[in-house]
Amino acid sequence: MNVTENTVGGVIKELRGGETQLSLGLDIGVGRERLSRYENGRAKVPSDISRTLVNRFDNPKLALAVQHEYTGTGPIYLNGPNVDLHRCSVREKTIEELQEALDAITSTSLAKPSDAIEHFERKNIMDMIEEAVEAATALANFIAVTTEHLGISYTGVWMDHYKYLQKVGFIK
Repeated sequence: MNVTENTVGGVIKELRGGETQLSLGLDIGVGRERLSRYENGRAKVPSDISRTLVNRFDNPKLALAVQHEYTGTGPIYLNGPNVDLHRCSVREKTIEELQEALDAITSTSLAKPSDAIEHFERKNIMDMIEEAVEAATALANFIAVTTEHLGISYTGVWMDHYKYLQKVGFIK
């Protein structure tokens, strides 16, 4: 399914497709009216229901929308008129953004204490951070497009990653 929305409710509505609000609501433990309020943006989807929906649909666009809605930060699924979401185009754009971020990171010094950083150095650091954020957005969309196109479980990829991080001692 081609999801075009970026709001949690909008993505839910698109993913629901022909399934009735009553049927989906019963499946996730909420009433039809409550689900309608979620879909139309009149109520915020609670985190436990968001998690249930992300697991049920295993859709990267929903996962990105949930992260963005709850934190107001992080990558968002790109859906504007100037975006080419063909997997090959996304791959090329991701490589470009990663290279720009790597160039910015390698050319920016972070050796000085924060109180010794000059104004122009702070601007260079902000430019570097902006390049890193653009790379993070490109990577998030690359993962979303690739997993969706190949039918790979988006949540499964992240669960495997978390297991790896735990195994190597990076998280508890």
